[in-house]
Amino acid sequence: MLSFFSSCAGFICEQIAETRDRRLNHPPGQLVDVGGYHMHIYCTGQGSPTVVLDSGLGDYWLSWYKVQPRISQFTRVCSDDRAGLGWSNTSPYSRTSKIFAQELHTLLQRASIPAPYVLVGHSLGGMNVRMFAGLYPAEVVGIILVDSAYPHYEQRFPPSANQFAASIHRELDRQGRTMAIGIPRLMGWCGTPPPEPQSMARTVECQRQCFREIHEEWAGFDEDGDQLQATAPLGNMPPVVLSHDPDVLFLPGLPADVARDVNKAWESMQQELARLSTNSSRVIAKGSSHYIQWDRPDVVIEAVQKVLGQCRAAQSASQP
Repeated sequence: MLSFFSSCAGFICEQIAETRDRRLNHPPGQLVDVGGYHMHIYCTGQGSPTVVLDSGLGDYWLSWYKVQPRISQFTRVCSDDRAGLGWSNTSPYSRTSKIFAQELHTLLQRASIPAPYVLVGHSLGGMNVRMFAGLYPAEVVGIILVDSAYPHYEQRFPPSANQFAASIHRELDRQGRTMAIGIPRLMGWCGTPPPEPQSMARTVECQRQCFREIHEEWAGFDEDGDQLQATAPLGNMPPVVLSHDPDVLFLPGLPADVARDVNKAWESMQQELARLSTNSSRVIAKGSSHYIQWDRPDVVIEAVQKVLGQCRAAQSASQP
């Protein structure tokens, strides 16, 4: 009986907290109908090409909060929330890189954000932007991969790393099941990093749909790899590969021995990404973990400036 009343109290407190958060925080961009459900996109600045920022697994527009304001000083830049994350509605479609790329394309078109695009993808977002470029090559003039995931990367990790990842996955599912009674909010399992926009982060992360979306994105990684390997190569569009410091933990919380093996495998895959084109370039973000856009936003911004400069020079040269 006590457990029942505790659950009821938790449910009521969670509803009050969610209502308060939504009253205090609103989506900064626009909600766009992409076919019966709405997705959130946030654009700032002026100029062409437009820079499009795609986040890693379970992340949304706030993951670029250190980068977007500075890029907007020299061109138009847009960040979005994949369906089910941030301010976006859930999607009726499977959560794979091909669907992500198609949904992003529809979002850009219906939000009247014309090509050409420079795509910037972090982690899972790196696979998504490569898929986008494969599906819509005429619309993409540059790609920046920010510590990008690699097709079937989990097969390259040692068993201990995959066992650790599976335990995290199970923990996220457990947390998601207790979201309705407010346990993740109470325990600080949601809406904590990044610290600066914490109130906004709590509004969109402390929801059941966020945990469910993370589960679905994680479950789709294997299919993502198959889909990406089936796409066309990048052709004459060389990527800029930004990689985290091999001497820094890939992600906080990994046991030291697991982190060492993961870093070694990840470094090998980053080198392979840099060989996608004979004209690729690679930068190691010294002192940075996997979240380069948080630890070394200057590295991401400099890469964007470099690619934009190349694109604009090529455009000027092609004009009569």
